[in-house]
Amino acid sequence: MPKLPREPPAADITPEPLWLRRREFLKNAGAFTATAVGVGTGLALLGNRGLPRGPGAVAAATPSVAPDAGRLELAPAPATASTGFTTEEPKTPYEDVTTYNNFYEFGLDKADPARNSGLFTPRPWTVTIDGECNRPRTVDLDTLLEWAPPEERVYRMRCVEAWSMVIPWMGIPLAAVLKRAEPNSRAKYVAFTTVMRPEQMPGQRRPVLDWPYVEGLRIDEAMHPLTLLAHGLYGKPLLNQNGAPLRLVVPWKYGFKGIKSIVRISFTERQPPTSWNAAAPEEYGFFANVNPSLDHPRWSQASERRIGEFLRRKTLPFNGYAEQVASLYNGMDLRRSF
Repeated sequence: MPKLPREPPAADITPEPLWLRRREFLKNAGAFTATAVGVGTGLALLGNRGLPRGPGAVAAATPSVAPDAGRLELAPAPATASTGFTTEEPKTPYEDVTTYNNFYEFGLDKADPARNSGLFTPRPWTVTIDGECNRPRTVDLDTLLEWAPPEERVYRMRCVEAWSMVIPWMGIPLAAVLKRAEPNSRAKYVAFTTVMRPEQMPGQRRPVLDWPYVEGLRIDEAMHPLTLLAHGLYGKPLLNQNGAPLRLVVPWKYGFKGIKSIVRISFTERQPPTSWNAAAPEEYGFFANVNPSLDHPRWSQASERRIGEFLRRKTLPFNGYAEQVASLYNGMDLRRSF
């Protein structure tokens, strides 16, 4: 069996002071550009299960930053313990967040997305919203981002591979976008699709997954206040390797649920297919809630390695967001509905 994606030794990661304190972040983010998004389709992707290895087809290039698209006034999210919109845990350094990524569209190694995404163009960008709704439309990204004030959210991110980060995202609540489309009574799920550009995304030229990457949520999960459409991190637009220009952040689920470079959001009556569940249903479920008591078939999920720390730490149920989201799953056997 081919090797799983390799993690750098903890000793190779140099901890840094927090990049920005909240006050500094708010001051700098007031001029934030409404553009990209990141960390996604990939922070996502887990064990390789027979996936091919090798360098990406596109030569290394300096990661591009989405251009300015106007200034938006930052609206900080309520930062109380009950909301879950922030944490006092040290943030993962910006350098690590932008160079240690899963984004298989650009390659299988953690460094591949930063190396191979320089030719990707995140502007111009449109998102199609369709399916079981009264107001389907294709909307320019800048228009979509004006549907709600941008918010700072500091979330824990737990990868199914048992490593984790703490990331200060900038984005808008997904619910604000979904409500604009007026989902009808048949809308039970929300499906997401990543852009298909094999000429710019070398990983899509190889049969690693059934491209384009797709993901999905139950509609109550999608409408939950914690669920975020992110277009930046650390007060800056998302870089290509982080899912520019728009990615999903669902902090109580494993990272592979955070689809990147989104071009379509569809309301469906039936549970939509998701890329990793389709590729390996015995290993990756549709719900993918962080559950330390339910091991992956090939490794324990009881603990995690926080990037920048030497010792492992215990993994929390629902990644520490049980107070906010556990009620969504009342009556479900989470050992079966993984």
